[in-house]
Amino acid sequence: MYEFPFELDDFQKEACEFIDAGESVVVCAPTGAGKTVIAEHAIHRAMENGKRIFYTTPLKALSNQKYYDFGEKYGQEKVGLLTGDTSINRNGQIVVMTTEVFRNMLYGTNFGAVADNLKDVKYVVLDEVHYMNDEQRGTVWEESIIYCPTNVQIIALSATVANADELTNWINTVHSKTELVDTDFRPVPLRFYYFDSSQPNRLLPLFTPSGQLNKKIKPEKRAWGKHGKNKQKSPVKDVIRNLAEQDMLPAIYFTFSRKKCDEQMEKCASFGLVTPGEQAQIRQFVDDYIAENPHLYGNKHIEYLLQGVASHHAGLLPAWKNLVEKLFQKGLIKVVFATETLAAGINMPARSTVISSTSKRTDSGHRMLTASEFLQMSGRAGRRGMDEIGYVTIVGTPFQSPEEVAELVLSDANPLESRFSPSYSMVLNLLQRFSLDESKELILKSFGYYSAGSRMQPLLKQYEINEKERAERTFVCPHKISDEDFLKYDKLRHLYVQNRLTYKRICKQEQSKKRPLSDEVIAFRNSNKLLLEQLHASPCDTCNRYKKHAKNIEVLGRIEARQARLEKEMERQRDIYWNKFLAHRSVLEDFGYLKDDYPTPRGVTTSQIRSENELYIAEIIFSDVLDGLTPSQLAAVICAVTTEDLRIDIPYLPFSQTVRKTLNLIRNIRRKIEKVQNRHLVDSPMYINPYFSSLIELWVEGAEWETITEQIDMGEGDIVRAFKRTVDVLRQFTTIDNIPESLVFTAREAIEKILREPVDVD
Repeated sequence: MYEFPFELDDFQKEACEFIDAGESVVVCAPTGAGKTVIAEHAIHRAMENGKRIFYTTPLKALSNQKYYDFGEKYGQEKVGLLTGDTSINRNGQIVVMTTEVFRNMLYGTNFGAVADNLKDVKYVVLDEVHYMNDEQRGTVWEESIIYCPTNVQIIALSATVANADELTNWINTVHSKTELVDTDFRPVPLRFYYFDSSQPNRLLPLFTPSGQLNKKIKPEKRAWGKHGKNKQKSPVKDVIRNLAEQDMLPAIYFTFSRKKCDEQMEKCASFGLVTPGEQAQIRQFVDDYIAENPHLYGNKHIEYLLQGVASHHAGLLPAWKNLVEKLFQKGLIKVVFATETLAAGINMPARSTVISSTSKRTDSGHRMLTASEFLQMSGRAGRRGMDEIGYVTIVGTPFQSPEEVAELVLSDANPLESRFSPSYSMVLNLLQRFSLDESKELILKSFGYYSAGSRMQPLLKQYEINEKERAERTFVCPHKISDEDFLKYDKLRHLYVQNRLTYKRICKQEQSKKRPLSDEVIAFRNSNKLLLEQLHASPCDTCNRYKKHAKNIEVLGRIEARQARLEKEMERQRDIYWNKFLAHRSVLEDFGYLKDDYPTPRGVTTSQIRSENELYIAEIIFSDVLDGLTPSQLAAVICAVTTEDLRIDIPYLPFSQTVRKTLNLIRNIRRKIEKVQNRHLVDSPMYINPYFSSLIELWVEGAEWETITEQIDMGEGDIVRAFKRTVDVLRQFTTIDNIPESLVFTAREAIEKILREPVDVD
């Protein structure tokens, strides 16, 4: 085992031994427990044996951070970086990349042959593998594991999850011998506190020494102002004052609104949390940093940094967030007010974390945090080698009771759930390399299919309950009449009653017209009398248990209908992934992208596209609507089709007539695809949201950044993200097959003009 300059924890030693034994490993440990050490052990092994190692992360920011860390540690010439828009030393011995880039390499399309991509690669580290739970991108991790060659050892690093054993067994099944190292060990234990606004001068321990909820904590009451408006006072200043007085800083204060992050930072700026010496250090660091990043000059948040407070959220420029992270790591920022995105793996440990609420607003209303979300945020507390204890403070709100908070704190992590979902690109890539039967085999290897058993547990449980109810219905007919014969009798009885009513109506009618009954009516009456005699002959006619028998049959019928519905749903769940695959395949066949289960030239192009709906982008390319556009117009159009619908309904700024006409033509393309998708029950999003189109058009034409940001009330980080998403698709135009040369040149020119400060700064 590689000798580290410090004693390894038991779980780290165990994982390193498995790696040395040539086995893949899943390491499941709390945030901050030291999982990276295990990856570093594999890096040393690869280097001493002349092999290569890939290190994958879910976020570009994390990949950048690891690239710089490894560069300093092992030498810049040995380390490479591959993200959507960066390629540095791709043949390096240690290559850091986003998990999506790794998945794309395994498809062997526009990245070259798989054998070349993975030449001499002995290990692949899948960092933050719990991202498999991510609604939009979870599929990427499953594909990476399924397609990863079996001679490459997988080192999967995950935060605490409930079903780590299930994940390990699955990797064992689809890849190679895999061992699980699962620990709840925290090198810096956590202590939990509660802020109760009725006792603003102290933080109350959440639990008593015996582990019970502290009875001194009172639930928060709602404070109402005039016109019934919520007049709740923000407790942020009291919380930070308490943390400062009890030497519990630096802290990350998690809140679920960007606006509140900025407001809370402003409120706490007056505390003077830094010494004059620290303030001088901050000023020097900021000056040096801005000299390298002049676009940050005059940033309105600088004054807050000098007071030792900062905010960190997706609305800020990437370079600014990077500055905040660096100052916080140096201990110069005492409180960062952050949204939960900060909990996703960025190296920013603190002595304390504050969680402003245990519920958050989502698209479908308020909901409680999940146990895993809470663990991710609270796990940022406690710096290894610096703190003996990490402090977690939960702020009381009227939307949560102290009992609910205690229950959340004591909850185990949530299980990993598969987000596996076949896409057009996946269908085309698989059918380019495999037959339909082989593709099915691969789809059935997904974690989603493997864990379908656990996902179907509620359905199976309900099925058992229904079966038990069926078995418990012990009605015994005293005359031994079968249910079948009973139903025949019941049918005759019903017919007799209907016939009698009909006969009475006819009699009344004929009487009113003073006419005698016709022969047909008399025959009808006589046949009904015979029916009555038939009924009298049955033991059911006088049976006092007749109603019970009828009720029993009715209930059994309802149970059987429920069981049939459950069986249908279980069948659907079992085959849900394969059926989705076949549905996408049908759409591709209808559009001529597949023929005899092999991609046509258009299909090959589409297989190389990476977007939410690859067919949509391909149809836009092949429809010629992009021909003749200038770089700024092309950027504006692509920006509209890659920007998802915003939560807020804001009118967009006017853009050029050519862009408007092009987007109208694209609306026709979308309608055509929607019609076919609906027919095959495919739900794949297609956006036309021109909210940022006028901005990117101005930007490509050379406008200053200030001109852009003055146009709308939107975070600079949001604008940068929309522009980068546009660049991502434009860059694909320059690398994939069968793209008109003129479009390639226009896309290149647009990329060049978009990627200038601050958009090009990660």
